[in-house]
Amino acid sequence: MSSTCLVSDVSPVWDRAMEAPEGEGRTFMQVISEKYSPENFPYRRGPGMGVVVPSGHQGSPMKDRLNLPSVLVLNGCGITSAGDEGEIAAFCAHVVELDLSHNKLMDWHEISKIVANIPNLDFLNLSSNPLSEAVLEPDYAEAFSRVRRFVLNNTQVSWDVVHTFTREMPELEELFLCLNEYNTVTASATPCTSLRLLHITDNSLHDWSEVRKFGSMFPSLDTLVMANNNLSSILESGDNLCRLFPNLRSINLHNSGLNRWEDIEKLNFLPKLEEVRLQGIPLLQTYTNTERRSLMIAQLPSVTCLNGSMVSEGEREDAERFFIRYHLDHPEEELPHRYHSLVTKYGKLAPLAEIDLRPRCHAKVEVHCEDRVEQVSIRLDQTVAELKKQLRTVVQLPTSNMRLYYIDKDMCSAFGPEEMKYSTRALHSYSIRDGDEILVVPKTK
Repeated sequence: MSSTCLVSDVSPVWDRAMEAPEGEGRTFMQVISEKYSPENFPYRRGPGMGVVVPSGHQGSPMKDRLNLPSVLVLNGCGITSAGDEGEIAAFCAHVVELDLSHNKLMDWHEISKIVANIPNLDFLNLSSNPLSEAVLEPDYAEAFSRVRRFVLNNTQVSWDVVHTFTREMPELEELFLCLNEYNTVTASATPCTSLRLLHITDNSLHDWSEVRKFGSMFPSLDTLVMANNNLSSILESGDNLCRLFPNLRSINLHNSGLNRWEDIEKLNFLPKLEEVRLQGIPLLQTYTNTERRSLMIAQLPSVTCLNGSMVSEGEREDAERFFIRYHLDHPEEELPHRYHSLVTKYGKLAPLAEIDLRPRCHAKVEVHCEDRVEQVSIRLDQTVAELKKQLRTVVQLPTSNMRLYYIDKDMCSAFGPEEMKYSTRALHSYSIRDGDEILVVPKTK
């Protein structure tokens, strides 16, 4: 989870022991009492983990019982109800994070009893509880008023339930609504001005007409994570985008259905946008990785972080120059607006010269032996010894009777012939080029 990381503080063996028998439910207090009893956890297993058996009265008002950690992970324990509210208040006054995911909670009244008795609760995870049919009364939602980070992934809660919460949670800053099978968005008459982050991945919000509603619902939105929604396009004028999302700093559109550069250009109308995540979209499939990044950076001049990597000033200039050269051969009517802006900045750049930096594999040289001259093509990846074997039929000498000299046609007057005396030396190390000479001198007996 992007905003927080919770690690279960029990072993797999204890997890299995905590699972409720099929068809039976457990109370929140029953699970806590069993999980954190002195018999089950008489020691701590590491910094901040496990349970401490206090030597005296250290905050829990119940004598001879344990203090609980401030982060409670009670996922998959078969919880269906709250249990004794007085005991919840006694044990959990200091708890700030609570993970109740993958339980069997299906009644908002029971959940509100738990939350109402944890006064310092900041983070609540109710993911994968069967809450799609649960009715939320405003009185129940009031119990959640101090929660700032709220996770409702895979609960299929209705938009009416979401709106009831956002009205009754004045401090709500982060809301997670992933995997809830939404294909439409029901707008709220009352905006939630406190919300900064909306995580709504893995739904079916294909149409921009639905997504745009988040602007009026959450006017202070800073981060919108909409990966895996297959959004098809951004059909909005620049002025409207600026008005709808005046504070949006980060947007994640991974695996959306965007397939036009015009949709990418629209992002420039978001006045505070700094971070964009845009991988796995149809528009970019035909480009290489380098082309994708360079073209995206050039199209988004205000973005300082693309797909999780910071954009340096040097990278931006290289990308913008690449953008100009990439479009040099495009017809005038197909040139994007950004092209003309960058030409104004850098001028109309010439194509880069193509330089082949691969090592040469062959060279055509003149082989001189006494009064004979032969044109010979030689492999440059072979050794001097292998060259001698190749030249045996050319100069009619055994390899043991050859002395070879390399003559650089351009440098001969300055340095003269260079004897090729080391039989294992590779020919490419001499920098032999077409037109150079190999002089074969028979050894004297």
